[in-house]
Amino acid sequence: MANILAVDDSASMRQMVAFTLKGAGHNVTEAGDGQEALNLAKSNSYDLVLSDVNMPNMDGITLTKELRTLSSFKFTPILMLTTEAGLNKKQDGKSAGATGWIVKPFNPEQLLATIKKVLS
Repeated sequence: MANILAVDDSASMRQMVAFTLKGAGHNVTEAGDGQEALNLAKSNSYDLVLSDVNMPNMDGITLTKELRTLSSFKFTPILMLTTEAGLNKKQDGKSAGATGWIVKPFNPEQLLATIKKVLS
């Protein structure tokens, strides 16, 4: 199915996301922060990026802005998966180029349905 980059500083959250996505047949690459994700994105191709907002080294909003400057990520769906539910943060994400926003804790079926929607 899809090649997905999952970015979160919480190893347990990355494991839950990866488990859900792999169970649906997706290939998952994990990154522990935005900087690691950006480095991976510069040398690999992904169909979708799923990122937390609050992380050390580089947060998800900055990562989204940086990815959007890369020609290979101009139209790649970027979903924010975060505990942040405030309107201002969501607006920051949208301004940076995020495709969608999912609030943790996530429902696995909802996550997969959202991913299916943005990939079609």
